[in-house]
Amino acid sequence: QVQLEESGGGLVQAGGSLRLSCAFSGSIFRATAMAWYRQVLGKQRALVARIGTTGSTNYADFVKGRFTISRDNAKNTAYLQMNSLKPEDTAAYYCQANWAGAYYWGKGTVVTVSS
Repeated sequence: QVQLEESGGGLVQAGGSLRLSCAFSGSIFRATAMAWYRQVLGKQRALVARIGTTGSTNYADFVKGRFTISRDNAKNTAYLQMNSLKPEDTAAYYCQANWAGAYYWGKGTVVTVSS
């Protein structure tokens, strides 16, 4: 059973940085595509960034140039480095794993950016 645990959220001032981590267990991490989503209360969950098993990445337009997704297969962990944070980045951030055609979610970590 795939399990995901996010960490690294918190309160930061606009212009600051945070790094989110997603610890993965229960399957073969290197064979699993990973993604970060975010959700604001009352709105749909939105894709932030995705990283494939080969390391290929893609990003939502609203984070391009500011956020970087990465993975460390030796540590079974995916990361989201967030720089130049804006108040509109305030959201709950969720890690998603795509393995063997199934999707798994973590419980999320909250990021709050103050102006």
